[in-house]
Amino acid sequence: MRIGELSKRTGVSPRSLRYYEDQGLLTSSRSDAGQRHYSDAAVQRVSLIRQLLEAGLSSRVIATVLPCVDVPGDLDVAEETFTAMMRERDRIDAEIAHLIETRDALDVLIRANSRHRAELSTAREPVAQEV
Repeated sequence: MRIGELSKRTGVSPRSLRYYEDQGLLTSSRSDAGQRHYSDAAVQRVSLIRQLLEAGLSSRVIATVLPCVDVPGDLDVAEETFTAMMRERDRIDAEIAHLIETRDALDVLIRANSRHRAELSTAREPVAQEV
């Protein structure tokens, strides 16, 4: 199938499909006119790539994970894939910890600002106007 058909069947833009191919995540053959042609298996491949991207993996990490799908019986590939996934999980855990610290620091500032706003609103008592 051509890139437009793959795009329709997967809901992924042709631009993204070309990117996946540039990153080595997806392969195609070329016609004499240079048009990309994909096998029917490309639909499942794109679905898997989308799932991995939605799980927060970068295309670089996905490229290290996909060989496990391509060569499912190779223990070395399975071990490398496991190591890559664990490394990525550790990276995500560290990022989450950093985000929690950042949120906690922001909460301190929000509380301080709330106190400051309360002090300002009580200091601004309405002045009675004389008639």
